[in-house]
Amino acid sequence: MDNGHPPFRNETRALGPHRISARIAGEGPALVLCHSLLADDSSFDRIAGILSQTHRVILLSLPGFGGSSPTQGGLDAVADRVAQGLQAFGDHPSTILGNGYGGFVALLATLRHPGLASRLVLADCGACFNDNGRAAFRNMSAAARAHGLEGIADVAMRRLFSAEFQATHPELVAERRQRFLAVNPATFHQACEALATLDLRDRLKELHVPVLVLVGEEDEATPPAMSRELASGLPDARLVVLPGCAHVPQLQAPEQFLAALRPFLADPA
Repeated sequence: MDNGHPPFRNETRALGPHRISARIAGEGPALVLCHSLLADDSSFDRIAGILSQTHRVILLSLPGFGGSSPTQGGLDAVADRVAQGLQAFGDHPSTILGNGYGGFVALLATLRHPGLASRLVLADCGACFNDNGRAAFRNMSAAARAHGLEGIADVAMRRLFSAEFQATHPELVAERRQRFLAVNPATFHQACEALATLDLRDRLKELHVPVLVLVGEEDEATPPAMSRELASGLPDARLVVLPGCAHVPQLQAPEQFLAALRPFLADPA
């Protein structure tokens, strides 16, 4: 991490025959970061060190990523494993921040395990994809089965970053491409199917914790309309649209992301 920030340490917890891993640093209120499907926990590296100056930051590897065992049973099973993991790390209730796929997991885990989170930050996700969004996941999965993850790497990068950003930040995009190619294929396919069928809209009213909904205005993977629908369906939510950003604003514009996040984290309500 950056100089002056607490060093992150690798920790793993056994959950029966399974395991879940995280990088952890800092002291204070627990802040769990859950990454997207097209990335891994390193997608938070530009903000994690700064956040660890005020929080106990837990960079979680979702099931099937990093040192965390894969799971069967769809997104419910993933959410349950994450809840078990946070209990094993001893950090609940905590603030959970999820980006993309990690946002869907965080939302579902909190719905299925009341008391797990004291508040949520849901960045570039939603409660349900429209027909085009569902088809996109099924098409990506089918193409990856036929050609491997390499065959859809360009598509994945377009879902992460706008074309303009890719053209001006080739080194970052190349690094993220390599991270994407390291994703476990079976985990990728299972997640695509889960996201293509997920619909949490009728359950949003059950969530009675404060929620910050963030979305990049140029996000094509989970468009701003999804975040608006999500925020409007939650009992206690505020929506912030991040100008010029796409699906991973914490990578694209970390200062802007932190500026939107800090007031929510500091709010005692």
